[in-house]
Amino acid sequence: MGLLDNTTQAEYYASEDYGNYQFTSLDDIITQFQIAYVGEDKIISKIKRADVAFHAQRAMQELSFDTFKSVKSQEITVPATLQMILPQDYVNYTKISWVDSAGIKHLLYPTSKTSNPSSIVQDTTNGIYSPIVSGFNQGLDTDETNITYATGVAKDETNNQVDFTAVTQYKKLNWNNVTPEVGKSYTLTYTISNVPYTDPALTTTIPAIRPVLNDEFGNNINFTDRSQDGTYTETLPLLADPGTVYANRFWFQTQTSTAFTGSISDIILVESGDIPLNSESTTWTNYKSSTPSDNQDDYQDDTFWPMASERYGLDPQHAQANGSFYIDNETGKIHFSSNISGKTVVLDYISDSLGTGGEMQVHKFAEEAMYKSILCSIMSAKANVNRGQLMYYKKDKFAAVRQAKLRLSNIKLEEITQVLRGKSKHIKH
Repeated sequence: MGLLDNTTQAEYYASEDYGNYQFTSLDDIITQFQIAYVGEDKIISKIKRADVAFHAQRAMQELSFDTFKSVKSQEITVPATLQMILPQDYVNYTKISWVDSAGIKHLLYPTSKTSNPSSIVQDTTNGIYSPIVSGFNQGLDTDETNITYATGVAKDETNNQVDFTAVTQYKKLNWNNVTPEVGKSYTLTYTISNVPYTDPALTTTIPAIRPVLNDEFGNNINFTDRSQDGTYTETLPLLADPGTVYANRFWFQTQTSTAFTGSISDIILVESGDIPLNSESTTWTNYKSSTPSDNQDDYQDDTFWPMASERYGLDPQHAQANGSFYIDNETGKIHFSSNISGKTVVLDYISDSLGTGGEMQVHKFAEEAMYKSILCSIMSAKANVNRGQLMYYKKDKFAAVRQAKLRLSNIKLEEITQVLRGKSKHIKH
């Protein structure tokens, strides 16, 4: 019975599964391998189907990398962040291009002259690692756009502190640039001064200050309320317990209805254990905010012609104006140069063909290479296979894979002839 006897032409054209005849499913490959190679008086006398499936999947992965055609691609419009998230089943890229208004791809080139390194949070005054949020003496956060002051809360630059002047309940000194994580612990140190209350027998009516730290999901740490002068240090874990709607914030909040008066200084918040990192490195910030260093000349200015077309020392890898990119595998993102912002970018990439059940199929040109690869892998894993036999299976596999590559290269004589005509070659046809 033919392979198409169960499907009519009308059924095929009514469906959307076009061109599927050129492929064989991995499940059929495994079944057909067992029929051909497993059983009495065959190369493999006995083996579990699960074992064959494992070696078949490994063979498919290996052949996907350098034998099968890479047919996966993804298109996005590059946002202002100049970043593209790597696809879920990404293994490696074949090319990255931006597309013009005519739909023509312009190849982007990787740059090796920059990266996105881990940026350790430091005290900019003395270079000490660790502060996530610093106080006014540490000078880590000098960007006032990240700090908000409630009415009655003001920065005292003369004394390097923040003054609370008879502030009522729920008024805040707030930082907006922190990125804590659930499961980690944080140590807070700060000093309270100029509080006019000295009674050690504090009650709930005495005004108090509460430090609070929130992650991006609203999970928070409520540090202990304080009401007297003194330097306080406290380490607490950030637990998965959303308490507010605030995100990525650290603040000091007044807690009681009685107005609070006092000053806070020497604020240091550190992540206990690991050295904390900035959310964005200076290297990446500088790269995305500057004009690319690639060749930007369109030869219409006064750079090219006065030099009589001579441009000595030009590095060919940078002699292009399409733009550049680099891949940060740690964050799983592609970073683009600033001239790619807003353009349509196409990522052509290689997967291992095991991402979904629908893509676990083998082109019929490479079917024999799959059988030979599975057989070689199984025999290599078996005990008591002599070296001569193993070499035979490896050579058989090599020949089958080479044949599959030639078939899948899809070389057409007419197309080669047309290309060579453009090279001033005399072609008899």
